[in-house]
Amino acid sequence: MEDGARASSAESPTLDFKTDGRSPGDTAENLAEAAACFANAAGGCIVVGVADRKAGRDAFVGTQLDPNRLQRRIYEVTSPPLIVTVEEHNWAEQRLLVITAPRSPDVHQVKGKATERVGTACEPMSAVRIAAVVAERRGDDWSAADSGVPRSAVVAGTLTEARRLLAEAPDAERRRWADSSDRDMLRRLGLLATAGTLTNAGALLLVANEASPLISYVHRRSRSGELSTNQQLSAPGLTALLRTFELIENRVDRTPVNLPNGQQLFIADLPDLAVREAVVNAFMHRDYQSTGMVQIEHSSTRLAVTSPGAFVLGVTPENILTVSSRPRNPALAGVIRQLGLAETAGVGVDRMYAEMVKVGHQPPTFTGDQFRVAVTLHGGAPNTAVTRFATTLPEDRRSDPDTLLVMLALLGKRNVTASELAPTLQKDDDEVEAILLQLATPAVGFIERTRESANARAGIYRLRDQAVAALGPAVTYRRRVSDDTDRKVIEIVREAGQVNGRIVRTLVDVDTPTASRILADLVDRQILVKTSEAQRGPSVTYGPGPQFPSSRPRKRSAKKQESRND
Repeated sequence: MEDGARASSAESPTLDFKTDGRSPGDTAENLAEAAACFANAAGGCIVVGVADRKAGRDAFVGTQLDPNRLQRRIYEVTSPPLIVTVEEHNWAEQRLLVITAPRSPDVHQVKGKATERVGTACEPMSAVRIAAVVAERRGDDWSAADSGVPRSAVVAGTLTEARRLLAEAPDAERRRWADSSDRDMLRRLGLLATAGTLTNAGALLLVANEASPLISYVHRRSRSGELSTNQQLSAPGLTALLRTFELIENRVDRTPVNLPNGQQLFIADLPDLAVREAVVNAFMHRDYQSTGMVQIEHSSTRLAVTSPGAFVLGVTPENILTVSSRPRNPALAGVIRQLGLAETAGVGVDRMYAEMVKVGHQPPTFTGDQFRVAVTLHGGAPNTAVTRFATTLPEDRRSDPDTLLVMLALLGKRNVTASELAPTLQKDDDEVEAILLQLATPAVGFIERTRESANARAGIYRLRDQAVAALGPAVTYRRRVSDDTDRKVIEIVREAGQVNGRIVRTLVDVDTPTASRILADLVDRQILVKTSEAQRGPSVTYGPGPQFPSSRPRKRSAKKQESRND
């Protein structure tokens, strides 16, 4: 604020500024409401004596409040009583008080009203929201509670589906469960309460309930077009989930992509694993004590999944990629993972990010408030150059979100720094710098520090020449080396009539996979076509394609060349 900015610009989900009101009593009650608001969320600090609408040093107006009396008054007017710390500080020649309200296991009210910090505002909490927050903070698991529903209510078809899924498990232990009795299988999955009745998770997944639909699926051929499918899927939840996967699968287009190793993959416009994680996460982490369905809106290039209930405590869109959190419904989440419908704990969001980015799409977008959470996947035909390049990365990097997000950033920007990437990777600058240094080592080696920052503590990073050539048209700014490579290959073809991988390796001094990617990119752009019957190996030759330049471009004048270089 001493730089001339308004105090309000520094407020955050964990920081607020206040000034003295009309009387010490009124001010104490207002501060009690603000402290309870923070305690009901993630905790935070209130600085008293700073006017949030003023700028620079003028914002520091000071306070006359007594810290001990203020702490006591906050304790008295909150229900249940809230204990805060109040510290005195001097800044800009003014006396300030800093109130620290830690996150509380309870929900505190002032005058019968409870609020929680959402962004930079205090939002009212409904009775349902209060109950959900208290349950989460006390570790209650709705899905593990006894539903009172007898085992005889289980729909037989759901047990058949559960056995099929267990039989496909990668480990022998779970495959053995598929051959056990109904009761034993339910017990091993944790779907039976101590009384022998179903848990809430068991009743949700295995018992029919037409009166309460669980999932709403809507499909449009285009985002603003007419509905082509509109279905509401009721319990049993396991059947509803599997049917949802089927509905989406039947409406996803796929593009064939040839990999450098000769393998052909059919890549969905919305990656299968990302779609599955988005749907399953919504189903197993939603608040089942809130009304409403998981809502899925699907079009050819977009999938939006909205679930009832706020983010699990401690999770926000800004930290969802890195935060460790306790699932809202641990028993339900455990069953879904045992059945192989979701990744292990803490991996699902990473997988969504990786699956989207490795085919050239933007990462998923998360939004939420105290009533709902939404994730949106924006897809389309895969970027074949990115897809092929990702398969050539070291195996442990091909599905690593950090690696792939760095690559994605450098497709549209020549240089990046750790501080620029920190919000995207959701890590601090030092962590991101360490990641960038790893990606610049020979073991990975698709980025490098610029010469100017080679010895700096914080580097400036760019794609290596070989990576630019391999990524081809995916690199929007196309560094000059890529154009030079194209020119060299075209000149050889013009003179000799054809080219092969061995010639390209020698011509531009690259390894075999990179030479293959350069040729594949030229084929994709129809500059070259295969002229041999051989499909793999040194016998494959390439000649001029439909887009092959008809003649040598005229040399630019010295003035124009100088202008281009500038």
